[in-house]
Amino acid sequence: MENIKIRDYLFENIDLEYKKFYEKLIPEEDKILGVRIPIIRKLGKKIAKNDAEKYLQNPLNYYYEEKLLQAVVIGYLDLDIEEIFSYIDGFVYKIDNWSICDTFVSSLKICKDYREETFEYLNKFIDSNKPYEIRFSIVMYIFYFIENENYLEKVYTIIDDIKSSDYYVKMAIAWAVSMGYKYHKDKTLIYLENCKLDDFTYNKAIQKIIELKGTNKDEKMYLRNIKR
Repeated sequence: MENIKIRDYLFENIDLEYKKFYEKLIPEEDKILGVRIPIIRKLGKKIAKNDAEKYLQNPLNYYYEEKLLQAVVIGYLDLDIEEIFSYIDGFVYKIDNWSICDTFVSSLKICKDYREETFEYLNKFIDSNKPYEIRFSIVMYIFYFIENENYLEKVYTIIDDIKSSDYYVKMAIAWAVSMGYKYHKDKTLIYLENCKLDDFTYNKAIQKIIELKGTNKDEKMYLRNIKR
């Protein structure tokens, strides 16, 4: 599918109310057209099935939805995991907001079938000095690792050593801890008692745990008492 046709398709599917809504969610992004994600995914699936390699060689990058489309197409690729990693390498540096990051991660479901390879692969990003590369790794841990008890302590060790002042990195860490609590309550409480998280991130993690649907009244009271 040619780039000009892709852009025309996106413009034909602009939803102005959705555009206003998403501009509030991603204030740092000033090039949102307002195309709903199911429409992006439908187009991405079509491209991945027919001419993904050609498309990914020179995709459009100006609008938010054009970058989102790339993220979705990569997620639909049916390739060897090493080839998938090479496409991830070519896209991660383009991530410039939390929504692109998290949608990309949620699209990479193939990584769940290659946990060991993916966990090792993420080391190159978690050690980056670029906030969205770090967030990408953390959100990957959330989606594909933290539910698995074999990876929980490894993830906590990694996030405990992250030194970043970036808001979206801190919020990703807080989210990771809350998901750790959801799946592994006792081990996460032990982690919270001994963690090196800064006060902002620690308290955000507590807040997110309190907001979890399954957190009961007694747990919420205890968690409020251990806030810093």
